[in-house]
Amino acid sequence: MSTIVNREKTEFLYQQVAQLIREMKAQNTLQAGQKLPSLRNMAAKLNVSIPTVKQAYLELEQQGLIEAKSKSGYFLKAMDSQYDKPKRRRLSSQPIAVNKQSLIEQVYEAIHRKGVIPFGIANPIAARSTDKALARTMRRVMTMSGHQGINYGAMDGFAPLKKQLIYRYLDVGIGVDFDELIITNGAQEALAIALQCVAKPGDVIAIESPTYFGIIELIENLGLKAIEIPICSEKGIWLEDLSNALQQHTITACVFSTALNNPVGSLMPEQNRADLVALLESHDVVLIEDDVYGDLYFNGPRGKPAQYYSKKGLVISCASFSKTAAPSYRIGWLIAGRYAQKALGLKRAFSCSSPLLNQWALSEFLASGDYDRNLVKLRQILRSNKERMIHFVLQHFPAGTCVSDPQGGCVLWVEFPAGIDATALFHLALMYNISITPGSMFSASNKYQRCVRLSYGLPWRDEVERALIKLGELAASLQMKKQSAT
Repeated sequence: MSTIVNREKTEFLYQQVAQLIREMKAQNTLQAGQKLPSLRNMAAKLNVSIPTVKQAYLELEQQGLIEAKSKSGYFLKAMDSQYDKPKRRRLSSQPIAVNKQSLIEQVYEAIHRKGVIPFGIANPIAARSTDKALARTMRRVMTMSGHQGINYGAMDGFAPLKKQLIYRYLDVGIGVDFDELIITNGAQEALAIALQCVAKPGDVIAIESPTYFGIIELIENLGLKAIEIPICSEKGIWLEDLSNALQQHTITACVFSTALNNPVGSLMPEQNRADLVALLESHDVVLIEDDVYGDLYFNGPRGKPAQYYSKKGLVISCASFSKTAAPSYRIGWLIAGRYAQKALGLKRAFSCSSPLLNQWALSEFLASGDYDRNLVKLRQILRSNKERMIHFVLQHFPAGTCVSDPQGGCVLWVEFPAGIDATALFHLALMYNISITPGSMFSASNKYQRCVRLSYGLPWRDEVERALIKLGELAASLQMKKQSAT
C-alpha cells in the first residue's frame, strides 16, 4: 500500500490518505460498521507519519464518513446522514377501539421457529450475551440465599435491588422514594399496572405512532381507546400534534417513550421532554413513560427520564432489564409516585411478587459493575450493527426505500415504496426462514402497511447479510408483481 500515497502529487498527504479510504469504501474493501486500521498501523502501511493519518481521519469524520468511538478507534459509517427518512404521518382524527391480536400472534409464532433469522424480535442482549456473567452471579446467589431462595419475595420487590435502582436514578437527578418503586414481572406488567392506576374501560389513551405493539395489545385487552400522535423519526412526538389532540379530545393518559421509541429509535431532545411534561401537566394528563431502552443510547450521556421534569407528579416511569441484561428473568419496575398505593394493590392482584432469585442475581450484577461494563460493549456492538444494516438496506432494498437512523436501541424502521405490502412480505420471508415485523402491528388504525421493523440486536454474521439481501429481493418481487397486475 505504500506506493498509493505519493509525495510528488500536489494534494497534501492527508488528503491522499482520505481519498484512499473513500475508494476502499466505494469498492466495498471497507464496509459499513467496520473498524479502520489504527493510526499507527495505517501510518506504517502507507509509509506516512501518524499525524498525517490522524489529520485524514479527522477530515473524514468532519465529512460524516467515519466516526470515532471512545477507546475503540475509528469506524466507517454506513452512508451520509442525508438519506431519506420515513415520512411524517397525519394526526389521527378520532380515538378508536383496537383489534391487533391475530397478527401479533402470527409474528410471535414466527420468531420462535427453529432456524429463522430473527429480524422480527427486539432482543438487543442477543448481540452480546450476559449468560456467562449471570450464571456465575446466580451460582453465588444460590449459595448465599440458602432456604430463602425458594420462598416468596417481598411484594414490592427485593430491597437491595430497589436500592440499586434508586442509586442509579440519582445519576440522572431523580430522587425516588423507596415505597414508590415497585418491582414487576417485566415492563409489560409495569405498563399494565400504570394504565389501570389512572384509566378505566372506555378512556382515551394517547400513544406514539408508530408505537410498540405490546402497548396496543394492552390497550385492547383493557378495553381502552387509542389516539395516535405522530412522531418525528429523530426527535419523537410532534408537540404541535399532541397539543391539538389535547384540545380536541378528553385524553386520560399518554404512553410515550421519550428515550428511544420502538420501532423508530427516536430520541427526544431534553428541551422537548421538558415541554412535553409541561404541556401534559397543564391539562392534568398522566404520562406513562416506557423507558426500557433508555440505557441503550449511542451518543453522549444518558438522557433524563421525563419524570425529572414533572412538577405535579403526573409521570409514571416503567422500565426493565429485559433489553439490557436478561429477557428471561422477567424483572421490571415502575416508579408509581402518587399512585404507589394503588399500584401495589394491582401488583398483589396480578402476581403477588416477582422471582426472588432473579431479583437477587440482578442486584449483585449491578453492584459488581458487570452490568455497566457489559452495557458499554453492548452499545458499541449495536451501533456497529445499525450502521451495517442501514448499509445493506440502502444497497439491496428497492429504490425509494426510506429508513430511520436510530439514536440507540436495536431496531430499524423501514418504509418501502408503493407496491410493497409489508404483511405479504412477512409471510413470504417466513418461507425463507426470515422473520420480520410488519408495520401495521405498530398502529392501532392499520397505518404503515408499507413499513417493517428490522432488529439489528443479534450476532452479526454472514447469514444475516445474506438474509438482508434476500429480503430486498423478495420486496422487489412483490413490487414487480403489483406493477404487473396494474
